[in-house]
Amino acid sequence: MPVVTQTYLNYPFDQELFMQAWAAEPDPVRLAMMNSGMLVHDERIAAELRNDGNYYTIPFYNTLTGNPVNLDGQTDIPDSETTAGYQSGIAYFRGYGWTARDFVAELSGADPMGHIVSSVARFWQKEYQKRLIGLLGGIFDITGDTDWAKHSIDLSAASGTPVTMEANTLNNAATETLGDNKSEYAVAIMHSRVARTFEDLQIFDFWKQTDANGIQRPMRIASANGYTAIIDDGVPVDVSNPDFPKYTTYLLGRGVLRTAPARVDHPTGVMRDEAKNGGQETLYTRVRETIHPNGFSFKIPTTGTWTNSPTDAQLFNKANWSRKFDAKAIPMARIITNG
Repeated sequence: MPVVTQTYLNYPFDQELFMQAWAAEPDPVRLAMMNSGMLVHDERIAAELRNDGNYYTIPFYNTLTGNPVNLDGQTDIPDSETTAGYQSGIAYFRGYGWTARDFVAELSGADPMGHIVSSVARFWQKEYQKRLIGLLGGIFDITGDTDWAKHSIDLSAASGTPVTMEANTLNNAATETLGDNKSEYAVAIMHSRVARTFEDLQIFDFWKQTDANGIQRPMRIASANGYTAIIDDGVPVDVSNPDFPKYTTYLLGRGVLRTAPARVDHPTGVMRDEAKNGGQETLYTRVRETIHPNGFSFKIPTTGTWTNSPTDAQLFNKANWSRKFDAKAIPMARIITNG
């Protein structure tokens, strides 16, 4: 076991054990995404980020094309050379710390470090979810791409009768965007107001989680029309017209989002300051990872301030993304309704 050389809140601090507990903290939302196949760990990306660098490139072969000819004994068989393309992504680096003054004897009862571990994990989970949803918004706002624009379906009304989700809305959107490839869709991320509409239609089946005491509790995850429905009020909501709010629902397929950790030499650390506020300790945490929409490339911004780690504004900016795959090969759709 590593030698403990630091303390936090007067308790021994073991960075290795802390990281193990942090990683083991349950995350039902992220697990639902992983289990649905929408968000997958990409070992190829992880390999590129394991040692150094923030920008990575993923090559791919383009679909074979050609015009076969009729063979009549005197016609040569034509051929064409295969072609390839690539998509690029970027890793981001984030950090935050929490401070406790000495006059606070304990942060939360008898096990303050256990509480810190749990709180840190949940904090970064929420950050991850916020960044995932923000990135989706940027991807769907890409302009100048006619084929991709068809994947954004705005059914909302600004006057008259509000247009809400119906039992067949998700299926219709899947058919309109992917046609015979619509079975690739697996997950719908929606606002709780939209989820209530589905509940009223009685097509929701909520998942249940069994806690440490063996008690089953409903989660914010359900199934609807065969899709895993993840309920998150962090999805975009336009309330500029309060009588006709516009809610965004994302319909996503398997493997559309790739994720991987990047190298972080010191993910956590504790600093003791004997003078500040009469004595205090600060726990610092650092996260470096990537969320990549499969089929798109991130472009290094040519305007504004650029560092080796993109800001959220840069990650969510539609101008920094471009489509690389055929639109019909990307199982991603955005549906906008009044509820």
